Amino acid sequence: MSFSDMPVDVGPVYEGERIRAKQMYVELGGPKMEKHFELVRVKPAKEIKDGEVTLHGPDLKDMEKGSTHPIGILVEVSGPELEEDLEAVFERRIHEFCNFVNGIMHLNQRYTNWMRISTAAFEKGFNSFEMLGTILIRLFKAELPIIEKAQVTIYTEAKDIEKPHEFAMSVYDKRDERARTIHDEDVDMFYGCVLCQSFAPTHACCITPDRTSLCGSINWFDARAAAKVDPKGPLFEIPPGECLNLEAGEYTGINEMIKKRSLGEIDRIYLFSGMEFPHTSCGCFEAIDFYIPEVNGHGIVDRNYNDVAINGLPFSAMANF
Repeated sequence: MSFSDMPVDVGPVYEGERIRAKQMYVELGGPKMEKHFELVRVKPAKEIKDGEVTLHGPDLKDMEKGSTHPIGILVEVSGPELEEDLEAVFERRIHEFCNFVNGIMHLNQRYTNWMRISTAAFEKGFNSFEMLGTILIRLFKAELPIIEKAQVTIYTEAKDIEKPHEFAMSVYDKRDERARTIHDEDVDMFYGCVLCQSFAPTHACCITPDRTSLCGSINWFDARAAAKVDPKGPLFEIPPGECLNLEAGEYTGINEMIKKRSLGEIDRIYLFSGMEFPHTSCGCFEAIDFYIPEVNGHGIVDRNYNDVAINGLPFSAMANF
């Protein structure tokens, strides 16, 4: 796989790159935009035009510096071994692959995705979303060999994103509803994910029927399918071991996993606690639970809430903690 035809470098070394407001050329999605999404769909091979990138809306070179635009990314893939359960897992790789590009910062997932493209990258010639789509196609096929064909559609216009956004939301709802059908005590295997360790080196997600991944995009069914297809990949099995505390969600197997994956920094986790031995986090969470000592209670603030919470802090300030 080569990116010699691209004006910017592409590789995992650029994961974790931060692009501040003064460094950005344009911003895509994020809290300033009402509708944005990213979605992966498994399709029959005959419905895929391999390598094709389609754009609906203004291209990067037509956008004004400092402006903010909607962003919808639809990746459609095919392959004889692919199944619908893998869609959410592939979808999460959009986050990883966008961050491979020197000059792109990608955060979050699903309908909270947020991207910035740097002025430096634009000035080097990265001025078209066709380049981004091509990079995504190459990475999906190279990193996930079970994908044989892929095409990408990108939406950057508010009126064009309406229907695909509505469709994406229906897909997310369907996945979430399915995830509510089983509980931790119904299964004999949990799963882990380390896709975000480039941003958070001591973080590892524990995915159980009652606990979706921290980013909100991978449930137990998705993780099971991913671990089965790629046993040596970023999603892996966690034998639960002994249940030490059912209500708090403490298992010996999860404690062993986090001690290993955090390089010894963390050795104990409660799956369902915000105060005692809380689960680790990266930066893609959809909400924050915060303690209110005056009433010995908890508050929850959503990422899309732009005002200050009852403790006097906005989401962005709490997220830094």
